[in-house]
Amino acid sequence: QELPEVVTAEVAGPGFLNLRLSDAWFVDALHEMLERGAAFGGGQAETRERVQVEMVSANPTGPITVASARNGAYGDAVARLLAFAGHAVEREYYYNDAGAQIDRFRASVDAARRGEEPPEDGYHGAYVADLAADPSDPLARMLERIEASLERFRIHFDSFERQSVVEGEVPEAIELLDTYHHEGALWARTSAHGDEKDRVLVRSDGTPTYFAADAAYVRRKYAKGLDRLVYVLGADHHGYVGRMMAMCEAFGDTPHVNLEIMIGQMVNLLRDGVPMRMSKRAGTVVTIDDLVGSIGVDASRYVLARYTTDSPIDIDLDLWAKASNDNPVYYVQYAHARTCRMISNAADLGMSLPDDFDPSLLSHEREGDLLRALAEFPRVVAAAAELRAPHRVARYLEDTASVFNKWYDTKECRMLPQGDEPVTAVNEARLMLVHAARIVLAAGLDLLGVTAPERM
Repeated sequence: QELPEVVTAEVAGPGFLNLRLSDAWFVDALHEMLERGAAFGGGQAETRERVQVEMVSANPTGPITVASARNGAYGDAVARLLAFAGHAVEREYYYNDAGAQIDRFRASVDAARRGEEPPEDGYHGAYVADLAADPSDPLARMLERIEASLERFRIHFDSFERQSVVEGEVPEAIELLDTYHHEGALWARTSAHGDEKDRVLVRSDGTPTYFAADAAYVRRKYAKGLDRLVYVLGADHHGYVGRMMAMCEAFGDTPHVNLEIMIGQMVNLLRDGVPMRMSKRAGTVVTIDDLVGSIGVDASRYVLARYTTDSPIDIDLDLWAKASNDNPVYYVQYAHARTCRMISNAADLGMSLPDDFDPSLLSHEREGDLLRALAEFPRVVAAAAELRAPHRVARYLEDTASVFNKWYDTKECRMLPQGDEPVTAVNEARLMLVHAARIVLAAGLDLLGVTAPERM
């Protein structure tokens, strides 16, 4: 959406409220909010693309950890923003279900079935013992658990790929790369495409490397006709970026344009101010289900998307479990619930949304502040989609909830008539403003995968 002309711009501090835009545009924006409803601010992409967002992908050797949950919450919010902008978005999970770690995982479960200790560098914990109690394939059981946890976390994947299947396409992928033999192994000349060194594709014993499987996987993605690939990876994948960009260029694509790699930093959980230690192999795993059990899906989704991916997160479980305004997600959700209650109370007084109203009656300074905040929503979500920055939506929602609450607490801005006062045009105009606030707050929460409750 094209931005209006800026009349003045104060630089007293950061934030959208320092912008003073033309009053006529605000009126148009208010009408657009009410007409478009949940679609307000969407469909702004100039060129619409087919985009795949791959997230959470990991070795399925245990439950989803909170670090992977962060990648999921962030990746899904990015996918929602891109879809809201008008792109065709596919969410994919890639299972690394082959290799040494999978072998150790199965060996650990087998050892538990025999009542023995797991092998060196094997896996411990209650989940291993639980899998050992069932005679079926532990990997299949683990995949089922992972998918169920992610569905509960409101992440629905459109497709799942498995390394064990993709590896069958390694020879075809290798044919497309510049390769050479050295010391019995087959190498890809990725250093010619910006990588820090060349990469082994096939070891001297004839087994393909993870990089070879990645090459086949990327080739499979390109075969779908996707315009853009977005990877959301964990903090231990920084060294992955250069080799993937080199592979992209070797396949004839444009790195950093058609391929984007986002690296999520670590997540630390605090209970009573003390960090909780996590290790999948040691069995001291804090999982996505543990996080949800402690603070709920809404707070979990919100806090994990509230920060930039390049910064670690310390999650104070005591804070995020609070039903108080100290809890940012509660604060925003309560503002939305307040709009719903106000609309319901108006209905009890016989007020309904008028077919026509006079926006010029919204003349109080607090009403102007609220209208300006709501009108900024399209700009915020467009920037969040373009920059892959859902945290901008979270911070906008908190600012807007604050502006709404200040308006609500202003005596001169009462929406409902009191006593025997008749319903006036001013009351009706304010009812429309509240309805617009409800639309924007609900839409913003939905982009983060968070519910907008009508009562709290």
